Amino acid sequence: MVTITIDDRQYQAEAGTRVLEVARANDLPIPTLCYHPSLRPSGSCRLCAVEVAGRSSGRQVTMLACVLKVKDGMVVKTQSEAVRRARTRAFRNLLQMAPQAQSIIALAKSYDIDPGPPADGCVRCRLCIRVCNEIVGPGALKMEKKGGLNFVVPIEGLCIGCGTCANICPTKVIFVDDHENVRTISIRDEVIGRHPLERCEGCGKQYATPKFLDHIHERTSSHTEVKDRHNYCPTCAKLFSDRVKTVNDRAQR
Repeated sequence: MVTITIDDRQYQAEAGTRVLEVARANDLPIPTLCYHPSLRPSGSCRLCAVEVAGRSSGRQVTMLACVLKVKDGMVVKTQSEAVRRARTRAFRNLLQMAPQAQSIIALAKSYDIDPGPPADGCVRCRLCIRVCNEIVGPGALKMEKKGGLNFVVPIEGLCIGCGTCANICPTKVIFVDDHENVRTISIRDEVIGRHPLERCEGCGKQYATPKFLDHIHERTSSHTEVKDRHNYCPTCAKLFSDRVKTVNDRAQR
């Protein structure tokens, strides 16, 4: 028999016993998903981290309780800050592979571990950021790190309401909602931009935001082929253009 200390209390154990087995025998909670008493431990889930003195250096290190064998005089901590960090990493790694696993989320919360933000459907391809920067121009989106993960977030005041980011998003997690003369563009629960909508002078359809129309006018004003500014939706603009072309063609005959 050997004597080990777990969280300032001493326990007797058979030599060669794993720390996790000693903890379970004494009703000491250590989280684990991959452990089963009938199978050899693998340490795959990495949730059962505990803090002990390193064998060679004597410095405090985190090791997996399911594979760590007891030795006489061993001092084990299951509630230290190092253990908390290791558990947090392990839980979040598991949730990246199984983001909808409510059992893992519940287990994390039962140990007072923040499981991190839920999966949001964004694959971090950066297409929305790139098209807003390189093609449209306003640069209204950026990548920002939160809790160790990258997230697409809006830059306040720069969105012009064109909706190109939503159109190009391969997983459709950016939404455009036109409701009661207002266009709202959002990702997750964050608003990228909220704008009033202009009405088409031809058909009355609400079709674009003032910021978008001003942006297009500014980008094209120096072009010699651009006609006088108007508020026509694309359908009406093409219709009126075709009519003008028809009239001009007839006049030239």
